[in-house]
Amino acid sequence: MSQYHTPVLLEESVGLLEIRPDGIYADLTFGGGGHSRRILQDLDSKGHLYSFDQDRDTRQNCPDDERFTYVESNFRFLRGALRLRGVREADGILADLGVSSHHFDAVERGFSFRGDAPLDMRMNQRGSLTAARIVNEYSSEDLTRILGDWGEVETPWKVANCIVKARAKAPIETTAELVEAVAPCTPKKDPSKFLTKLFQALRIEVNGEMEALKMALEQSLKVLKPRGRLVVISYHSLEDRLVKNFMRSGNFRGEVEKDFFGRAETPFKIITRKAVTPTNEELERNPRSRSARLRAAEKL
Repeated sequence: MSQYHTPVLLEESVGLLEIRPDGIYADLTFGGGGHSRRILQDLDSKGHLYSFDQDRDTRQNCPDDERFTYVESNFRFLRGALRLRGVREADGILADLGVSSHHFDAVERGFSFRGDAPLDMRMNQRGSLTAARIVNEYSSEDLTRILGDWGEVETPWKVANCIVKARAKAPIETTAELVEAVAPCTPKKDPSKFLTKLFQALRIEVNGEMEALKMALEQSLKVLKPRGRLVVISYHSLEDRLVKNFMRSGNFRGEVEKDFFGRAETPFKIITRKAVTPTNEELERNPRSRSARLRAAEKL
């Protein structure tokens, strides 16, 4: 199981949930099951954990435990999926965002530029939108938008033009063909950083990640009990900004609204004033944790 994905900030994130042994909890990103197993250690026979994942590959990691329910679903459907199972409120919600080690290591899934595979990148393999469809069918304007918005690529229009020129000669169908297509606009200095941003932009678009995160955060407010905890680990600035703003203000702009008397109206009490980051020991053990940022808030 541990080979599937090494859980990041494991003790820190589960500790911030302040688990009640008889509580109801949701792990929105089951993956290899590391965080879920750790939560189960703190639950008694009355407690229950609902773990979400849209990737059927993760089902193999499920523990055989009566206190555990696997929910094969994108976490954007958090509230509805829990209601289907008779659950209206939860004591805590944990989300470890980003891509599991399994997805990067399973070269055939097309998440990594370090190898040659079909341009896929679907976390839910029943979805119809692939990275190949985006690269070959999106207009130059739409490619520019997603490269700028989701990849924070410095000159997205140049990269979009590279892709459009290359696909005019032949469809771009593999990760290696995409790397070759953007070679003319890949910086000589630190090409890996550029390619990471490019692949991130495509992956976020394929999986609708930012919209799903917004939906899950909004639903967390409706699902959490008063004093329930929301704990989120993010891996890039786009996710972290959304999480930080939402915890601070209950909206994605980060603007705290005030009542008639000038008192701040916010649905959360912030538990982590600054994002928690991995220790040097964890970084040594798991270099992929280096960009992790952990934030926690308690519903008022």
